[in-house]
Amino acid sequence: MDSTRRNQDRSHQILQSAASFKAFLLKNNTENNVNLYDHLTWLLIKVRDEQPWDVVDVIEDMSRDVKRGLFEDKQSNLRDLPQTTAAELLAELQCLLFSRPEEVDQEEELVEAALPNVSEIGFYLEQAGVGLGREEMQRVFLALKQLVESEALLHCRLWGKILGTGGSYIVAEAEYREGEEEEEQTTEEAAVEEERDARENENKMDPLPQSTYKPLPVVPKEAIGTGANKFVYYVCKEPGLPWVKLPSVSPAQITVARQIRKFFTGRLDAPVLSQPPFHGNEANYLRAQIARISAGTQVSPQGFWQAGEEEGDEEDEAPRDSYEVNPDFKGVPVAQMAESLSTWVHHVQHILQQGRCNWMNLAVKPGEDSNEDGDAEEKEEELDEPEPEVGPSLLTPLSQDAEICNTPPWTSKISSTLTSQHAVAVLCSNLWPGAYAYACGKKFENIYVGWGLKYEGEGYSPPVPPPPQKEYPSGPEITEALDPSVEEEQVLKEEQQAAQEEREEEEDTDEEEEDDD
Repeated sequence: MDSTRRNQDRSHQILQSAASFKAFLLKNNTENNVNLYDHLTWLLIKVRDEQPWDVVDVIEDMSRDVKRGLFEDKQSNLRDLPQTTAAELLAELQCLLFSRPEEVDQEEELVEAALPNVSEIGFYLEQAGVGLGREEMQRVFLALKQLVESEALLHCRLWGKILGTGGSYIVAEAEYREGEEEEEQTTEEAAVEEERDARENENKMDPLPQSTYKPLPVVPKEAIGTGANKFVYYVCKEPGLPWVKLPSVSPAQITVARQIRKFFTGRLDAPVLSQPPFHGNEANYLRAQIARISAGTQVSPQGFWQAGEEEGDEEDEAPRDSYEVNPDFKGVPVAQMAESLSTWVHHVQHILQQGRCNWMNLAVKPGEDSNEDGDAEEKEEELDEPEPEVGPSLLTPLSQDAEICNTPPWTSKISSTLTSQHAVAVLCSNLWPGAYAYACGKKFENIYVGWGLKYEGEGYSPPVPPPPQKEYPSGPEITEALDPSVEEEQVLKEEQQAAQEEREEEEDTDEEEEDDD
């Protein structure tokens, strides 16, 4: 009895110690909320499933893998810090446009005078159904203000926006500053001298005979501030990004730009691959297209501009290239401007086929002496004097513009027929899609928002292929017969021999009858 009771007491103590030990194993850790009992259970399950042959050696690694597996799901929910996107970087740069400097001098009034009221222009463009939107127009206005302050420009206006496949260009038009013309001309002359020296050095080092071929003379650029280079243009991809000044345009670049059609890529240093080849990069091509668009689409109400007093006497000798505001202009009724194109005029010079606004006689060299009478007379006799190109004069009405592919060059309308007393006259160019102009009283403005390509008529559509020809008629005349078999050939030969023997017998019979006669 005593031994049985002792065994029961001992087993009871063992059960109590086991229960207390299990409770100890089930005690969770405060850091990761994991207990040893569950860990050993998962470890034994892992050993049972994998059954490694060196379980004693890898038991520690297996225990570490079990612990790591508890945190895999939690670690997968953790995300890396997001990288700064291009939109966020642009927003940080545009925040600087809205910041106002602490020290505001009186020069701010001059800066604001050099800028047009872009908000007012955006309002009228919105009435016309075109423009960039209120938010973008406000950002563009602040970017133009930043440009005027940084470059100390006297006058600046929003020319428009040219779209591209990889990015767009916001274009600002400004007047040349004093001294800027000399700097650019000096740079161009230095580049020409370097090229000339390089050619002379090549000719000296090359012992081969030189060619006597003389290429056609290069049409020189127009002077800074005149013709196609009357204004300077700055471009930027987005408001807040730095402005880049475009180079002056040459007649050769305008001539080639008329012969090619290329979409812009949004990169000024991108090469222009075309045939005929374009000498320059996308910045030069962009400047050439701006000159072409300006010459064809910059319009104003008739009577707003007038010729200067100095040009009045020389109107017959040289083409007009400048104008001034007419102080007596009182405005043209909106309804009349929406109905008649003769109330609108071009205030930018037409670009001739030579690539210049003012024609230049290339037969006369700039350094040629006019006192050499004998040589000059001989040269005049040998060379035919070219006929000077004459284009439309300045301030020509739009009613004289030519059509392209039976398409009228302009479309005019009124912004609203319901409230015509508050409407504006809207003009849309059909030759340069994206060019618009509006006028209301003494206020008018031009803008271009497009791809920078001219309308060339409807796209090429290949002709419809002719209907398929009929199948050949089936008949014995053209149907190929099957080859005869050997038996059929033998029968045919026998028939031919029999027919030949009959003919011979008939001939013999006829000869005997003739002999009897």
